[in-house]
Amino acid sequence: MNIFKTWFLESRPQFLILSLILAFLGTTVAWYDGNVNIWHALLAGIGLVLTHASVNILNDYFDFRSGIDQATKRTPFSGGSGILPAKLLTPRQVLWLGIIALVLAMPIGIYFIVIRGWLLLPLLLIAVLFILLYSPLILKRPWPEWVAGAGLGALPILGMYFVQTGAYTSHAVVACIPSAFLVHNLLLLNEFPDVEADKVADRKTVPITIGKTKASVFYSIVNIAVYLWIIIWVAVGVMPIWALLGLLSLPLAAKAIDGAIHHANTPKLMGGMAANVMSVLLTQLLTGIGYIIAHLTG
Repeated sequence: MNIFKTWFLESRPQFLILSLILAFLGTTVAWYDGNVNIWHALLAGIGLVLTHASVNILNDYFDFRSGIDQATKRTPFSGGSGILPAKLLTPRQVLWLGIIALVLAMPIGIYFIVIRGWLLLPLLLIAVLFILLYSPLILKRPWPEWVAGAGLGALPILGMYFVQTGAYTSHAVVACIPSAFLVHNLLLLNEFPDVEADKVADRKTVPITIGKTKASVFYSIVNIAVYLWIIIWVAVGVMPIWALLGLLSLPLAAKAIDGAIHHANTPKLMGGMAANVMSVLLTQLLTGIGYIIAHLTG
């Protein structure tokens, strides 16, 4: 296999779609508030994709070093890239690839700190800490999913908003919460097939610490909270009414919840995991489209 193609596949590009949609949503929220620079949006989006790729690559590295890869049953939604178990790259190469992806994103962050202000720095530092500590440390503490929800859900929306506006607003905070819930649940359901493998590395994911049955209930509550959050904040006038377009993903969310509840049924779980991925992406994409429509018609 071509080495560049191998590097590309190691980043798990199919999951990087999430970063593109997060960049889109954060930009549309800022545009709704009257601020948008398409070049800044594109540059910040590249930085977000690079940091997300770094997370994926470093996670693969630590999974392999911990022995998880040898115990994991890979699915289209979980279990890593498979590059290291297949010996297509060495662990050292993967480690350096993850570090390089993170380093390449840093000048973009520095640029926006210079032109937008130092208030962006704390957000970026928190993001870097999450990236570096997630696999080796955070996953070994109870409920690590909240870090993924914050780091790859809420923070990107706030960051994309800040590079456009130079400020954080209550509206931006409200708008980023559904993304935090969605990304939290993206990881949570994908962890169900990995429970036995994750135990090898002493991980403390929700399905391990409280069991799959209780974890499925928790997953369902968080999933429902996404839609209630949007409805409530539209009702009080903080989010525009067109943000309700995000509710069109409800059938997918229902299928994902059904898959979580019937997790012992492998076909239903796999169908639920597929619906979960689509729900996460579509909810945010439709909400972003709603913000565009609200801006154009407001």
